Amino acid sequence: MHIVFIPYGKREEVELLLRDMSAQKHKLILSKGDKKKVLWIQGQVRLLPFGVYEYVCPKEDSDVVLNTLFENGDRYNLGNFVLSFMRKMIKVKKPKEYKTDRKYLWIKENVNIIPLGIREDVNIVDGHGENKGWEHEAI
Repeated sequence: MHIVFIPYGKREEVELLLRDMSAQKHKLILSKGDKKKVLWIQGQVRLLPFGVYEYVCPKEDSDVVLNTLFENGDRYNLGNFVLSFMRKMIKVKKPKEYKTDRKYLWIKENVNIIPLGIREDVNIVDGHGENKGWEHEAI
């Protein structure tokens, strides 16, 4: 799952949030038939053009990440045209309803976030290494 947003605020505070996001560990679920196993992975923060950031995590943790980042919802009035143009340009869609019962303890003081959208990953079957033959989200 790719969660796309624009953070803004004091540079040091934004960098602190991005550092917390990069340090977050997530459980990637691998399956092979009826068997399941967990692979711990680190969250990935990617920088896109025009100050847009993308956070990559497993879909199982997407509700928590969305609630942590977009806790105030889509309250920024950039205009429907501007938001729809930006979403189309970076190929994302509006997030569906998500659970709001949990949040990560990321430091977000003095940082505002403009939520843009999400991009979902497909599942793949690993072709080599110790996880050969196991299916998982293509992060």
